[in-house]
Amino acid sequence: MAIIRWTPFTDMVTLREKMNRLFEDMLTGRSEDKDLTASTWAPSVDIYETEHELVMTAEVPGIDEKDVEIKVEDNTLTLKGERKFEKETKEENYHRIERSYGSFYRAFTLPNSIDPDKIHAEHENGILKITMPKRQELKPRKVKILKPSSPEKAKK
Repeated sequence: MAIIRWTPFTDMVTLREKMNRLFEDMLTGRSEDKDLTASTWAPSVDIYETEHELVMTAEVPGIDEKDVEIKVEDNTLTLKGERKFEKETKEENYHRIERSYGSFYRAFTLPNSIDPDKIHAEHENGILKITMPKRQELKPRKVKILKPSSPEKAKK
């Protein structure tokens, strides 16, 4: 038997995301049957920080960029969209369907250091890259130490 490390914080984040999705569905009036079965997936994301920006990449293979909506409101970045099931082949001819289809919703709280007006996104080869530049005034800067002026220079 393999030992599996339990990560309670991951479980709590997953639960929070599911609860957020449930309340979002209730507030937007989506039908329960359709969305509870179809919204069981969310794209995986990586978030990293550089000196000048915060960058998020999301895996959205097979999703057209017109089917993805990125919204920034009240220091929250929301990512929602839909992967549509292509019906080129009759459903009864499939032996196995493992990829997830339907709508997804992800929400991320942004730090105050992000400039929401300068956020931009790119979509290439199934990867959505959202670049969030930091505010200029909040970037760390070096302060130069000056030598005190001598009394002789002050008189001149």
